[in-house]
Amino acid sequence: MRIRITVGNVSMEADMFDTPTSRKIIDVLPFEACFNTWGDEIYFEVPVKADLDDTARDVVEVGDLGYWPTGRAFCIFFGQTPMSEPGIIRPASAVNIVGKIIGDATRFKEVANQETVRMEVVE
Repeated sequence: MRIRITVGNVSMEADMFDTPTSRKIIDVLPFEACFNTWGDEIYFEVPVKADLDDTARDVVEVGDLGYWPTGRAFCIFFGQTPMSEPGIIRPASAVNIVGKIIGDATRFKEVANQETVRMEVVE
């Protein structure tokens, strides 16, 4: 399933993977929230509860979309976090990988100073 993520004037589509956690997230869309940043990561709480699953990773790639069970948060990774090492992007702790941005996810750097994010299913 494809979704659209909009922050400020940046709107990008993403493919959501067919996993139990992804389906829970899709079920609450459309969804809008205030977000925080942690380095080059946008994250925000979503009304979804899920445990770590077999997609869970503690190293991610630019453009990965994750669900962080610890904070019940949706995460958009577009660069280094404070825990990263050169060439290795690390979330605060393991996240379920739920999808992938289509295109250049580093565009989110342009709007990291915004306050809200919107996610919706693309028809």
